[in-house]
Amino acid sequence: MKIHRREALKIGVAAAACASVAVAAESPLLAKRIPKSGERLPVIGVGTNNYSPSTPEERAARKEVLQSLTRNGAKVIDTAPAYRESERVIGALLAELGNRDQAFIATKVTAASGTREEGAAMLEESFARLQTKVIDLVQVHNLIGTAVLLPLLRERVTEKRIRYLGVTTWTDTQYAELATILRRETLDFVQLDYSIGNRGAAEELLPIAADRGVAVLVNVPFGGRRAGNLFSRVRGVALPDWAKEFDATSWGQFFLKYVVSHPAVTCAIPGMTQRANLEDNLGVARGRLPDAALRTRMEAFWDALPA
Repeated sequence: MKIHRREALKIGVAAAACASVAVAAESPLLAKRIPKSGERLPVIGVGTNNYSPSTPEERAARKEVLQSLTRNGAKVIDTAPAYRESERVIGALLAELGNRDQAFIATKVTAASGTREEGAAMLEESFARLQTKVIDLVQVHNLIGTAVLLPLLRERVTEKRIRYLGVTTWTDTQYAELATILRRETLDFVQLDYSIGNRGAAEELLPIAADRGVAVLVNVPFGGRRAGNLFSRVRGVALPDWAKEFDATSWGQFFLKYVVSHPAVTCAIPGMTQRANLEDNLGVARGRLPDAALRTRMEAFWDALPA
């Protein structure tokens, strides 16, 4: 995906997108409300599964992304202890940049053994690695240990050590369990997989989240192991002319505008390790989003593409 995305950004259409971001650099990003609090989050954040750099150059590139993210008014940075060195790297980079207060940090916790103590210890390690006294959002990762961890997280919210709590999934094999949890528990956030090529979450989970007042973070908005890489399917395909009706000037913006235009979605968190990708993606938060009719047209266009 990186190679194809990098190539796409070299063509004139993507250059125009970057130019439009530069022109509108002072304009506020489109943001949506967190139902629980009314706090607004820009609709594009960053996923950091690949934030364990192996060279100084890779570290510098990731630092540039985190600096540009908050400088442009975006803030959501999603990580997890399972993402190798991601938490530690993010904590160090934000400390170096001095922009921790401008960021909204979301991390995760699990209890594979089913014990509260395991989750509590993991959470304390996250505070240390992220170099912060307060974590904005802690999510039970892939629903592992939900029963014992949600009470723990509620205690940490009461203690003002975390601000919001939630759960995550990335696979439809957990949708039934997640639907039950969404109906039964009082949650602030849910994180799930959703894209134009992977629309299953819209059938039940997104409506439940909307009804229950739960904010939604979307992972793998460019596809993933289940849906396949979206960019691969449009290799050599021209962006439809009607994409200008919602100000999309690249395939990345086309895909992300589809995701964040869903009324239940709060923020998409694509993985980004290069500033060029960040700048293109932030174009999604400036300009128009597709309405219901255009979303239907996008789906029909996608479904008609060769598999």
